[in-house]
Amino acid sequence: MAIFKLKSSYQPQGDQPQAIKQLVNGLKKGYRFQTLLGVTGSGKTFTMANVLSHFDKPVLVIAPNKALAAQLYHEYKNFFPNNSVNYFVSYYDYYQPEAYLPITDTYIEKEALINEEIDKLRHQATSALMTRRDVIIVASVSCIYNLGVPLNYFGSSLHLEIDKPITRGDLIRQLVKIQFLRTNGSLSRGYFRVRGDVFEIMPASGDIINYIEIENQKIKTLALLHPVSRKITQELKELIIFPPKHFISSEPQREKAIAEIKEELKERLKYFEEHQLYLEAERLERRTRYDLEMLKTIGYCHGIENYSRHLLGKLAGEPPETLLSYFPQKNGQPDFLTIIDESHIAVPQIRGMYEGDKSRKEVLVQYGWRLPSALDNRPLKFNEFLERVGQVIFTSATPLDFERKNSSQIVEQIIRPTGLIDPPIEVKPVFDKKKNRSQIDDVIEELNKIIPQNERAIINVLTKKMAEDLSDYLLKNHFKVNYLHSDIKTLERAKILTEFREGKFDVLVGVNLLREGLDLPEVTLVAILDADREGFLRSETSLIQTMGRTARNVKGKVILYADHITDSMKQAIKETERRRQVQLAYNKKHHITPTTIHKKVEKLIDLD
Repeated sequence: MAIFKLKSSYQPQGDQPQAIKQLVNGLKKGYRFQTLLGVTGSGKTFTMANVLSHFDKPVLVIAPNKALAAQLYHEYKNFFPNNSVNYFVSYYDYYQPEAYLPITDTYIEKEALINEEIDKLRHQATSALMTRRDVIIVASVSCIYNLGVPLNYFGSSLHLEIDKPITRGDLIRQLVKIQFLRTNGSLSRGYFRVRGDVFEIMPASGDIINYIEIENQKIKTLALLHPVSRKITQELKELIIFPPKHFISSEPQREKAIAEIKEELKERLKYFEEHQLYLEAERLERRTRYDLEMLKTIGYCHGIENYSRHLLGKLAGEPPETLLSYFPQKNGQPDFLTIIDESHIAVPQIRGMYEGDKSRKEVLVQYGWRLPSALDNRPLKFNEFLERVGQVIFTSATPLDFERKNSSQIVEQIIRPTGLIDPPIEVKPVFDKKKNRSQIDDVIEELNKIIPQNERAIINVLTKKMAEDLSDYLLKNHFKVNYLHSDIKTLERAKILTEFREGKFDVLVGVNLLREGLDLPEVTLVAILDADREGFLRSETSLIQTMGRTARNVKGKVILYADHITDSMKQAIKETERRRQVQLAYNKKHHITPTTIHKKVEKLIDLD
């Protein structure tokens, strides 16, 4: 029986019905890998939502960046309003990983600014997986990083029921034990307050307050309170309170871990002393002793995840527990579906994360900043990731070799329901010597044509600094403009994209965040500067993806600024023309007049 109830005001059109049928049949046949090759604007997410409406297992959707994850999260929430749709991305607004540079003898301490709202959404996701089955989680590739054992997370949760015997002191001790903090002031996530026999607890997964009243050493009342009005919004018969931290261990586990860490420290110090590495030995002993004292006294320390192997009772080299571990299993096999969106970017990301993390930590271990066991606090290797997911559907307009070679079937979705065809492509010089005009001069002229028509433009550049500098230059020339790149905070990115669609500014300048999957139907012009700079940002795949941002508007067109035609440009233009011919033939056969996609502007991430 299908557990996902699709809500939509329109029906599958074009080649969507055939794609849905093929993918559903592939799932029923047990295909491990399938690929949906769908052009930009063909409604890949709607197709996948229809596939899920035939499905009865939890779903993980992986996106290659936070901006796309936010858009997908919003779309799936709209398609499945009665199911649990969640958002799980890295909760760092700013993150500087711990590192050591031997050449300059520079130690860089881990520095992180955690976004509380995103942390809340992460807890909502894991809590949902622990309590229900109709769950969709839209995640970035951070889902393959060490998170903590789900059995510890679930086992440490408090299960409370009306009339269950419990004392006031026992409940206080249990809350503290699972890392809640007590306060007499205002409540925030991860804190609780006690007044007589009345408990008020703010869980990590939301802004609602858990209200518990004890009478005669039994639970008399369980309810949810509005955080402002203090009114009861719902009375409950039972309540599950999950720990406010994913990385949690019991007291016996900590005691055992402390003993093992001391033994590892002893062995490592012996190695340093034998090799006359006295500075490294002193450095390691000082740091580790401090961390052990913190673990012993408060059960937590800065960088506790670096001791995860000991705290979780794992063997050296054993894979970490990640978000994937929170999904259900059946007969020892993954019992959920994974959708990898824009797989041509996401798959290489997943494949490459382990090695980058390993090389940084090996230096820390070598020079005495961390114990060797810190190497086990890591992302999954690619083969470990594949072992932990079941059936997978890749979606991309430009699937790479991995998807093509491993998929049991590749389902093409080239026809757009609106009849829109891929945009025409024009190639212009970076600098026109005859006219003494640069690509920037030409872009400004093009902007002056479309902006009075209430149309939008995306300008794609090569670097973050170029994005900022060009944005400043256009502002000085009286354009309403903003820029977008990876240094901008997650929630701010979503806000910028929403304001762009609302028309608060007309021009968006960006680097590689303005490629995959972003749904911006108001855009009629995509200008790719320096298109002939062959490389990752100007590969065939990148060019096709970037050009696709204007494929949702009937007036859409693309300008490639280049002094010569590269092989990547040639292949991208050739593939675009092939698709245009298929789309034109379909429209002619079915008497379809292309129409621009009209989509209501809504917040991508709703934190209310």
